[in-house]
Amino acid sequence: MEHTPWYREDAETACERLHTSPAGLSGAEAGQRLSRHGANAIPEKKRRSLVALLLSQFGDFMILVLLAAALISGLVGEPADAIAILVIVLLNALVGAVQALRAERAIAALRALAAPEARVQRDGGGMIIDARELVPGDVVLLEAGNIIPADLRLFYAEELRADESALTGESVAVLKQTGALLEEALTPADQLNMAFKGSLIAGGTGRGIVVATGAATEMGRIAELLRDETGVKTPLQQRLTRFGRYLALSVLAICVLVFALGLLQGQPVMLMFLTAVSLAVAAIPEALPAVITVSLALGARKLTRHNALIRNLPAVETLGSVTCICADKTGTLTRNRMTVELFHCGGQRQEQLAAAEPAAAELGQAMALNNDVSREGDGPAGEPTELALYQAAAGAGFDKEVLSEQLPRVAALPFDSDRKMMTTLHRSEEGVTAYVKGAPEALLPLCVGLYGTPESRPFDPREMLQEAASLAAEGYRVLAFARRSFPALPDTTDGAAIERELEFIGLAALIDPPRAEAAGAVADCLSAGIKPMMITGDHPGTAVAIAMRLGITRDGAAALSGEQLAALTDHELTDVVDSTRVFARVTPEQKLRIVKALQARGEFVAMTGDGVNDAPALKRAGIGIAMGESGTDVARGAADMVLLDDNFATIVGAVREGRSIFDNIRKFIKDTMSSNSGEIWTLLLAPLMGLPIPLLPIHILWINLVTDGLPGLAFSAEPAEPGIMQRPPRPSQENIFAHGMWQHIIWVGLYIAAISIAAMVWAMDRGLAYWQTIIFTVLTVSQLFHSLAVRSESASILSIGLFSNIPMVFAVVLTLLLQLAVVYLPALNTVFHTQPLPAFDLAVCLLLSSTVLLVVEMEKWLVRRGVLYRS
Repeated sequence: MEHTPWYREDAETACERLHTSPAGLSGAEAGQRLSRHGANAIPEKKRRSLVALLLSQFGDFMILVLLAAALISGLVGEPADAIAILVIVLLNALVGAVQALRAERAIAALRALAAPEARVQRDGGGMIIDARELVPGDVVLLEAGNIIPADLRLFYAEELRADESALTGESVAVLKQTGALLEEALTPADQLNMAFKGSLIAGGTGRGIVVATGAATEMGRIAELLRDETGVKTPLQQRLTRFGRYLALSVLAICVLVFALGLLQGQPVMLMFLTAVSLAVAAIPEALPAVITVSLALGARKLTRHNALIRNLPAVETLGSVTCICADKTGTLTRNRMTVELFHCGGQRQEQLAAAEPAAAELGQAMALNNDVSREGDGPAGEPTELALYQAAAGAGFDKEVLSEQLPRVAALPFDSDRKMMTTLHRSEEGVTAYVKGAPEALLPLCVGLYGTPESRPFDPREMLQEAASLAAEGYRVLAFARRSFPALPDTTDGAAIERELEFIGLAALIDPPRAEAAGAVADCLSAGIKPMMITGDHPGTAVAIAMRLGITRDGAAALSGEQLAALTDHELTDVVDSTRVFARVTPEQKLRIVKALQARGEFVAMTGDGVNDAPALKRAGIGIAMGESGTDVARGAADMVLLDDNFATIVGAVREGRSIFDNIRKFIKDTMSSNSGEIWTLLLAPLMGLPIPLLPIHILWINLVTDGLPGLAFSAEPAEPGIMQRPPRPSQENIFAHGMWQHIIWVGLYIAAISIAAMVWAMDRGLAYWQTIIFTVLTVSQLFHSLAVRSESASILSIGLFSNIPMVFAVVLTLLLQLAVVYLPALNTVFHTQPLPAFDLAVCLLLSSTVLLVVEMEKWLVRRGVLYRS
């Protein structure tokens, strides 16, 4: 049967439904309920063993191809190559296994948020118990500093304020009440008579009946979402999976073709078999996982120096593919600290209180005195709104401690939700002055005059109410201040008699302001083709106001609220999500729906957040980005990246790094596949032209080792391309060979084959016995020149500078020296079946190989002029 939500029930009905009373349960009854409902703990999924996690990493198609390459290397008598491949695969499996623990750590952090102890009413008296032993029907006693141990329906609250920002995204501590709420489908942020597990009591005292424990709590539901939600493959993973599948099929076909051609030419069967399998090893870039891992690790280290901690290595590259950033407002785009930003007094708005003006001075004095802020340790402490008022007054020269000596506080009427006001009374030489602050709609109708103006001048509160409404529409939280003088201390038991016939002083407009650097970061996102969006649990008006300031929305379009979102089907949400930039008052489930709707439109989504309520969406997003300073352990555990400085602008630097890393991985693939293409074309075309098999299996394996090894890793150190943040993100479904790469691989491979076969023919025509060493050298060195040429997609090597990537220069020089060692050292001549080359022949080989650099530079010249490979 569908039960009425707890917030719509009055406290008496809630007690009846739970068969309890404000006096609490007996110990015996609590024990029975504990056995029925189970412990008040978030269920933990059974963890997989390390062996199971490791084995699960070997299902990737690319990994299977690499294992096959290791097997082939062993068959052709190259155990070192086989061992190297297996080590690479194992390292990648270990990295993947560590990443698989993320969700389990997030759940563990969520469970750790639970209060360890709870103060309850049992057997007619108060006692402290383990929070795990709480059961529905228990009565929990609350006071400032407590972590709420379960979901409660409050039946007593005295100035009870709860900080629910980690759960709801609301930046201001919520004043709780006890009466039933009649509205339907309220979000947790609006359920003012409820207290939720994991929230913090910021002030006051209260009592509540436990209505949900463990998995049934709001926190438990989020844990369930987090546990069940699956992540999505990164664009790089998607591209490499496709790449590995196509490559394996292509290599198989080429090996069969080479083997058949050799047999038709009368070559020995075993030689052709070894040649074919050697070619397979050469064609598969087994260094690719190592290059990717090193690139990502270097990028992660660089980002850590810029306050971005990477928890999941693929996230470094993933940032470069992000098309949409869904940012939580509180603590991410804003400072998560209420600040007084505007004043209205003396008939005008002011950004600073001018102490020389009577109205401004009186407003500053009222703000300083009418609060419960106290000094603790190194600074003031109190409720966030009052603290903001206190600091604004102090900043204008109105020190509470000094003023309290001149106007000592003698009485106070605390704030309550019915009056919506707070009054403090202060003794002065003239008598007693009452300072009143409260909601404009409650306070202004009680004002009969304006401070500092003659009593004969009538005061119309409607004008100030309009001003307050205007400020509220701009996203401010508005408080009104007034005063009244008494000859002596009035009867404080009659608050209504004190809080009337007031003199209005002014308005204070508070807001959780945007971070100073956030607007620039949003602008950078827009220039990079990334759509910034705000998804928050805060009020729609506040959300839109902040979004307007930051440039997330420029037309003042209204936010889509959680209530409106709930009325949309998934299909309807997918239609409107692309044109909406601000979502407000949303629940954790709705954040997930938004992320999924964006993904259904082909967006690759980054989600930033700091609260428990953000964790499921952080996990589902293409990349989850958590706050390091203000964020919860749960959010950090579910995220791929943590901003150590909580600086939204750090994301822009991370996106730049991600794009650069993807570019460098793409350059490596371009380089190695072009080189492999040259080897394949050489082995295919030479027999078709009636020439002998140009290379031995060991030559192929050597070329593959030295040209894909050090130069491949050196691409990790390549600086970012010019204008990298002025181009749109690459679509996640875009083929990794797009933008002219496959054409480049084919024609460069053909060119390398052409100069290699030309060198072979030249040497054979001269009757040189070392013709095979010549073609071996040309193939190796030409690939080194190609590595230098493809350091940039379009920029000339002269413009980027030969020494802008020192590791690449070092790798090319070292690889060239290794090749010369193979040619000239007698011990290696025997192993590699090579012969020393005369100086002239070596010079011809080097000169012929260097033309690869020249022809690729010509290609880039045509690309810069838009003749080739237009996007």
